[in-house]
Amino acid sequence: MKRQKRNKKRVILGITGTFGSGKSTVANIFKSLGAELIDADKIAHRVIRPGSEIYNKIINAFSRSILKKNKSIDRKKIAKLVFKDKKLLQKLNRIIHPEVIKIIKNQICASTKDVIVLDTPLLIEAGLERMVDKLIVVSIHKKKQIERALKKASLSEADILRRIKAQIPLKNKIRLADFVIDNSSTIGKTRKQVVSIRRLVWKS
Repeated sequence: MKRQKRNKKRVILGITGTFGSGKSTVANIFKSLGAELIDADKIAHRVIRPGSEIYNKIINAFSRSILKKNKSIDRKKIAKLVFKDKKLLQKLNRIIHPEVIKIIKNQICASTKDVIVLDTPLLIEAGLERMVDKLIVVSIHKKKQIERALKKASLSEADILRRIKAQIPLKNKIRLADFVIDNSSTIGKTRKQVVSIRRLVWKS
């Protein structure tokens, strides 16, 4: 798929992977090297806050049974629903994605940085690869991926596998990548790969 032509003075890097692959770790290393980081997950959490338009749309679509006692959306509860039913996942994404994409575009326009990193789990699924100059896919061995996800998230292995299965397979994402970072080893080795890419994509 062709990517849009942009101002050559600015580089937009898209970072994606599958659940538990460590894309946010990679994105934060790029941030430490001087890039501006736009985190799609944080934006998504913000747009579903109580009282927002997206919050109301989600309640209308899924009922008030997904709310916590404080009226905020219980993300664990809704995740259990949608990762067991592809149609429900698509419904939720249709509600959230347009607003998240709009905010991402606004943040890109407002940025004064020469390099912007989009940390987006569903970058390819949402069609955002057309917005980036270089696509970086974070790869990881399946066993290590599950081990790390079990430590980081309070989820069962079955839940983790369902989340992985709900995304485009990693091997398919790798075919579209300009760069692949293997995050199966130490943070030091991952950082070396990020530094190598940094040297190739920007010189400031």
